[in-house]
Amino acid sequence: MSASGQGRNLAGGSCGEPAVFGILTVSDRASQGVYDDVSGPAILGFFHEAIKSKWTAVYKVVPDEQPVIERTLKDMCDKDHCCLVVTTGGTGPAPRDVTPEATEAVCNRMMPGYGEQMRAISLKYVPTAVLSRQTAGLRGKSLVINLPGKPKAIRETFDEVFRSIPACVDLIEGPYIETNEAIVKAFRPSQLQKKS
Repeated sequence: MSASGQGRNLAGGSCGEPAVFGILTVSDRASQGVYDDVSGPAILGFFHEAIKSKWTAVYKVVPDEQPVIERTLKDMCDKDHCCLVVTTGGTGPAPRDVTPEATEAVCNRMMPGYGEQMRAISLKYVPTAVLSRQTAGLRGKSLVINLPGKPKAIRETFDEVFRSIPACVDLIEGPYIETNEAIVKAFRPSQLQKKS
């Protein structure tokens, strides 16, 4: 996969209702081609392993510029109709880390529990997890979540956090997402479970 700023559509899954996932890597150097993005492909790999229902993904790499991040998030939610947009990068305390601010600017309602859960998970591995400013929020019928920037940390957190995401997508009237339970078992209250 190239790390261009252009979007790429990638697909997977074989059963269930279709879902569109947005993957947004925020990195000055990856967007300039200084190095290959490894975080976006790690998220894509998670979707290939964990999602059983039909899905497609829109993948983009942008620089650490808040207006660019905001515009891309809006496009993924409003034009690409992603039910879930996952960002990676730009959540630390450095001056150019502005992904949480961009996320808050485009979301109608915030979902702070996701950031809290990811920090709690990451603290089991590194004490610097407290420096993360990851957040999540809702824009219309889209859930936007900020993930860590490193592939290892992405898998440590996303595998666990994803358990509640299908139920959230159900509640915002998105597609019914089915998971490969050997990778991640989605939790849904009984009223959200699909009837056979």
